[in-house]
Amino acid sequence: MTAINFKREIPDTVDHAIERATKALAAEGFGVLTRIDMHSKIKEKTGKDVIPTVILGACNPNLAYEAYTANSDVASLLPCNAVIREIGPGKISLEFVMPTAMMRILGDSKLAELAREADVKIERALKNV
Repeated sequence: MTAINFKREIPDTVDHAIERATKALAAEGFGVLTRIDMHSKIKEKTGKDVIPTVILGACNPNLAYEAYTANSDVASLLPCNAVIREIGPGKISLEFVMPTAMMRILGDSKLAELAREADVKIERALKNV
C-alpha cells in the first residue's frame, strides 16, 4: 500500500493540537481555509458517534498557484488536508496529506516535482507540531 500521508502521535488535546498544527503550517506558508469537525457532522447527519476528528484544509497559495497554472485539474485535489484525531485520552494522531501521493493521481511529472517541495514543507510542519 502506498502512503498517502505523513503521521505522528503526540500527547495533547484536540483543541490544542489544532492550534499547534495551524501555527506549524503557517510557519511553512500554509493557511487554513477550512475546518470540518467530522465527528460533529457525522453525529448531526447520522446520529452516530465517531472519535473526535477535525480536518483542516490547508493551502500554500504560492504552491497552489504554481500547481494550478501547470495543470488546472489539480483544483480537485486542493486544499491539503491535515487531520487531527483523538485516539485515546490525551493522545492525538496527526495525519498530514502527502502532496506527491495526491499528484500521482494526475500522472503529471511537473506537478509531481512541485509536490516534492510541498512534501518537505508539510512534513516539516508536522515535525514542528
